[in-house]
Amino acid sequence: MQQDKIVVGLDIGTTKICALVGRKNEFGKLEILGMGKAVSEGVSRGIVLNIDKTVDAIKRAIRQAEEQSGISIGLVNVGIAGQHIKSLQHNGSITRNSADTIGPDDVNRLTQDMYRLVTQPGSQIIHVMPQDYKVDYEEGIADPVGYEGVRLEGNFHIITAQSTAINNINKCVTKAGLEIADLILEPLASSMSILSEEEKEAGVALIDIGGGTTDLAVFKDGIIRHAAVLPFGGNIITQDIKAGCNVAPGQAEQLKVKFGKAIAEEASDHEIVSIPGLPNRPPKEVSLKNLAYIIEARMSEIMELVYAEIYRMGLHDKLSAGIVLTGGGSQLQNLEQLTEYITGLDTRIGYPNQHLGKSRIEAVKSPMYATTVGLVLSGYHSLDERNSRAPYEQEEQVMPAYYAPQAVAPVAAPVAVAETRASVPVAAAPAPAAAPAKPKEPGAASRFFKDIITRTKGLLIDDYDDKSY
Repeated sequence: MQQDKIVVGLDIGTTKICALVGRKNEFGKLEILGMGKAVSEGVSRGIVLNIDKTVDAIKRAIRQAEEQSGISIGLVNVGIAGQHIKSLQHNGSITRNSADTIGPDDVNRLTQDMYRLVTQPGSQIIHVMPQDYKVDYEEGIADPVGYEGVRLEGNFHIITAQSTAINNINKCVTKAGLEIADLILEPLASSMSILSEEEKEAGVALIDIGGGTTDLAVFKDGIIRHAAVLPFGGNIITQDIKAGCNVAPGQAEQLKVKFGKAIAEEASDHEIVSIPGLPNRPPKEVSLKNLAYIIEARMSEIMELVYAEIYRMGLHDKLSAGIVLTGGGSQLQNLEQLTEYITGLDTRIGYPNQHLGKSRIEAVKSPMYATTVGLVLSGYHSLDERNSRAPYEQEEQVMPAYYAPQAVAPVAAPVAVAETRASVPVAAAPAPAAAPAKPKEPGAASRFFKDIITRTKGLLIDDYDDKSY
């Protein structure tokens, strides 16, 4: 148990920057001690563009989190997303000096060798995740520790990111007076707070709909099989409403959140909302039916792109647990039904509740904070891994370039130490795992996307290159 350790997650998103301070209680549940939020003005589609504005927003969010928690924050676990994220598979191997028992140091050495791979110019590796191993002639080994053999091979899922995007995040965090403990892909962080182990084993696709991006993570047999980030999110829907209804951006966002539906047939033909007009202008009336048509058109396009990505990887018929939606955009009414209609897969909304204990901050249980909660959980997971392989890490090894010398924390204590508190948190009951559903046969939609993939390799949104969004 690590009740005396504090982990901080920092989500640098397109619409908001959020900091969460968390601590594991005696039941192993995460207790949120403090939360800070600030409007994000320097980030577009998950990429930091204006460093000064982003630094100011980070400082405001961290200051609020410190005031609520009473903790001085120094180290943070930061999320990264954006269209520049790439996913690839690679096979690696090492030859051992003898055929004695394979130990954790051998597995770690093989994993660290993957960081030496030559990537595309301007990109670097941020995650190396094992899929399975091979010892001599024995294949399909999940954990090779304890086996005996000379040659150890492994299949790895490797995530790369643009070096410029990583450097900009590092600059922002450093200028805000903080250090990066870990840089984590946001869909991976979201999966830690949303998905159950049963769902990952059966096969599930997590779709995190944020303000500027839609993140995808696909799991099967308990292992991540694919990850991608699409540069479209809730903001592009707001822009559509602004143009289609001829309203101000703030009014468009309020219309989407309060009255928006993802299926136009569910909206009444006679419901009309009156919104204030410009100065010296009469109020403007907006039909909720027309509003739903605008939202359905764009959200259908986003979901079709996500499903095309799943289909391209050949995973569409391997998702027995279906699709889990999370993020702020997942709160649109009727989005579950629209997703099921487009993909033919069972769908549910994911809430970050199963790992949370009793907390005075109830807002953190919303899907829009799934990534930030996951960043805190990922910090504890990384702490456990570092402690388990501490003897090996005393040797020289290759680390991702974003670990600047001044940002590397001691292995044994990469998090802040909390003050002892007398209160005993009460554990929240874990959410029941979704029962695996029977995989559905890909129908017309699957054949449609197969034809798309055959004819073109690019994304099909008409304004894909329009940077005004």
